[in-house]
Amino acid sequence: MGRKVTVATCALNQWALDFEGNLQRILKSIEIAKNRGARYRLGPELEICGYGCWDHYYESDTLLHSFQVLAALLESPVTQDIICDVGMPVVHRNVRYNCRVIFLSSGTCVSGAPCAWPRSPACRKILLIRPKMALANEANYHELRWFTPWSRSRHTEEYFLPRMIRDLTKQETVPFGDAVLATWDTCIGSEICEELWTPHSPHIDMGLDGVEIVTNASSSHHVLRKANTRVDLVTMATTKNGGIYLLANQKGCDGDRLYYDGCAMIAMNGSIFAQGSQFSLDDVEVLTATLDLEDVRSYRAEISSRNLALLEPCLSVGPGDLEGFRGAGSHSVLNLHRQASRASPYPRVKVDFALSCHEDLLAPVSEPIEWKYHSPEEEISLGPACWLWDFLRRSQQAGFLLPLSGGVDSAATACLVYSMCCQVCEAVRSGNQEVLADVRTIVNQSSYTPQDPRDLCGRILTTCYMASENSSQETCSRARELAQQIGSHHISLSIDPAVKAVMGIFSLVTGKSPLFAAHGGSSRENLALQNVQARIRMVLTYLFAQLSLWSRGVHGRLLVLGSANVDESLLGYLTKYDCSSADINPIGGISKMDLRAFVHFCTGRFQLPALQSILSAPPTAELEPLADGQVSQTDEEDMGMTYAELSVYGRLRKVAKMGPYSMFCKLLGMWRHMWTPRQVADKVKRFFSKYSINRHKMTTLTPGYHAENYSPDDNRFDLRPFLYNTGWPWQFRCIENQVLQLERAEPQSLDGVD
Repeated sequence: MGRKVTVATCALNQWALDFEGNLQRILKSIEIAKNRGARYRLGPELEICGYGCWDHYYESDTLLHSFQVLAALLESPVTQDIICDVGMPVVHRNVRYNCRVIFLSSGTCVSGAPCAWPRSPACRKILLIRPKMALANEANYHELRWFTPWSRSRHTEEYFLPRMIRDLTKQETVPFGDAVLATWDTCIGSEICEELWTPHSPHIDMGLDGVEIVTNASSSHHVLRKANTRVDLVTMATTKNGGIYLLANQKGCDGDRLYYDGCAMIAMNGSIFAQGSQFSLDDVEVLTATLDLEDVRSYRAEISSRNLALLEPCLSVGPGDLEGFRGAGSHSVLNLHRQASRASPYPRVKVDFALSCHEDLLAPVSEPIEWKYHSPEEEISLGPACWLWDFLRRSQQAGFLLPLSGGVDSAATACLVYSMCCQVCEAVRSGNQEVLADVRTIVNQSSYTPQDPRDLCGRILTTCYMASENSSQETCSRARELAQQIGSHHISLSIDPAVKAVMGIFSLVTGKSPLFAAHGGSSRENLALQNVQARIRMVLTYLFAQLSLWSRGVHGRLLVLGSANVDESLLGYLTKYDCSSADINPIGGISKMDLRAFVHFCTGRFQLPALQSILSAPPTAELEPLADGQVSQTDEEDMGMTYAELSVYGRLRKVAKMGPYSMFCKLLGMWRHMWTPRQVADKVKRFFSKYSINRHKMTTLTPGYHAENYSPDDNRFDLRPFLYNTGWPWQFRCIENQVLQLERAEPQSLDGVD
C-alpha cells in the first residue's frame, strides 16, 4: 500500500503570448520537480499562453500555439515519469474553455517493462482535460468575455484531439469534463483558481468522494493584505475535509497593470507544509513536499460527522486488492466518507501510475511550517518593485525617468526603484543568471555585475526636479538629498522660461494676461496658470526621457514614471496631461496613508534619512505663489477633505458598492462621535461632486500598479461612466431629507454628537 507521496507545485513568471519563453519555464519547473523526487507537478492557470491574453483568446492563433506547446511538452524527455498538469485554452464543440490538461509520458509501459527511447507512442497519454467551472468575472477579471464555464458537474464527454496531439499519443479522444484521477495509490482532483473562492467549492464534494489530493491552478493578483485570505481558504479547505491541497500561482507582470504574487503553497489537514515566496525576481519557483497519505486517512477517520453515511458496495474485487481498501476512492471496496446527501460520485480516470514507491518508506516526510506574512509596508516595497523590473526588462528600455518633487508620492516612487535595485543585486548575488543577463542588456554593458544598489540606481534612474517661481527651496533641497542617498542621476532645472513663453503666446493672441488669485485673478485664471506649469513639466519630462541618455553618450531611452496615488486619482486631484501622464505608475493603486507608512518604513530599511523631512512637510503641489517664501497651498485644503477620508470614501464607493445616500447613512454611524449629520452630509456631497466632475480624467490615467480594491482606473478595473450629472439631484435630495429628519430629532438621539 502506497503511503508517502512527493508532489510539486510552482509559481512561474509567464508572459502573455510568449509561447517560447513560457514553454522553457514550464520545462524547467518540471525538471526541478523531478529532481526533487516529485511524481506530480502542478502549474499556474493558463500557463502555456499566459493569463493576460485578454481578447487574444478570441484568436485561433492563441489556440493553435497552445497546442503546439503542449505537443512540445509531450515530446520532451523532461516530462517522462511525472504527471504534468498544465493550463491552456481549449475549444470543445466550438465553445472556449479555460482548461487544465493533465498528461503522463511514462517510461514504463503498462506491462511493466521499461520503454526504450524513443518511446512507444502508447506511453504518452492525455489523461484528462478539465474545464473551469466557476469563472472570475469581477473587478480586474473578465473571463466570461472569453470563456464559458463548464456546467455539467461530475460529467465528462469525449474530446477529439487535434491531429498534432493524436499523432503523438495515438489517442483519438480523451475525457473532457468534471472528473478525477485514480492512480494506483491515491485519487487526485482539480480546482481552478476562482473555484476555491466560491461558496461551494469542488474540493468539498471531491473530498467526500474519496479524493485525497486537490490541486488548484491560479492566476491570483496581488492586492495589499490579500495573502491572508488566500492562505485561510487553503488551510480551511483541508481543516474541514482533510486531505492534501496544492496551490500554484502565476508570478510577475503578465503585460498589464496586475502583478501576480506567487505564494504557491502545499497544505495538509489544516497545516501548511511548503510556502513559496510572494515577491521574487526568479522566473521559476518550485515547491515540493513529501507527505504521508495515511495521515490524510487517519485525519478523516476521526471526523465522525463526515463519515456518517450509507456505505455502498462497489465493483467486486479479489482478496489481494483489499490492501488498497484505505487507498484511493476508485479502488476501495466501499465508497467511504459519503455524507447522507448521497451526492453522485465523480467519474474516475484510471491512471496506471503511482505517486509513491516502496523506496520511499524510509524517506523523511515534510514537517508543518508557520506561514510568514509580509507587513503592508513590505508588500509595497516588494510587489511594485518586482512589477517595475518586469516592465523594464520586457520593454527593452534603458531605465526610468522620475519627476522628483520633494513630496511623499514621488519620493515613494523613487524608493520603489531603489527597492528594485536592491532586489536585483540580491538576486545576482544568489546566482540568478537570468537577472544578471537582463541587467547587462539594460545598461548595455556585457561585463557589468551589479553589487551596490546605489550604483545600479545611478545607471537606470534619472530624477528631475523642475522648479518654477512658485517652488520653495525646501522642496528642491529635499529632492536633491533623496537623489544623492539613493544614487540616482539627478537633474535640476527651471520651467519658468517655458511657462513665460507659453503665456506670452496667449497674451499676444488675446491681449489678456491672467493673474493668480493671490494677485487679484479669478478662480479660472488661477487654475489655468497652475495647469500650464504642470503640463509644461509633462512635456519636458518626455523630452528628457527620450534624449537625456543621448546627451550623456549613453544608449537607449527611459520610461517615464508617474507618481499619482490612488486617492488623488479617485478625486481627480490632478491636472489632465501633467506629470500624472506617464508610461507606468507604480503607486497608482496605493493609498496616500499606505504610502506614508511605506516611506517611513524605507527610512529605516534603506537608511534614507532624507525621507524624514519629506514626511514632515505638508503635501503641496506648489503651483501658486509663495507667501513670504513659504508654501501657501496644501493638497488637503485644495481638496476640501483629508487623505484619510478619501480612503474611506473610496472603499465604500467601490468595495462596498455604495452610492451617495447609502454612503451617507453608513458614515453617520462611523463618524457619529466626530461630525454632525449636517457635516457628514456636506462631506459626502463634496466628495461625489468632485469625483463626478473629474471622472473624465480616468480615461487618460497612466497604467498604475493595482494594489487597492477601490482603484478608479477606468480602463480595466472600474467600469463606471465618466460623464455624470454632477449635481446628483435625486441622491442628494435623499440625503437632505434624512439630515432634516435627524436635525428635528431630539439631541440625545445623535449618540454623543455635540
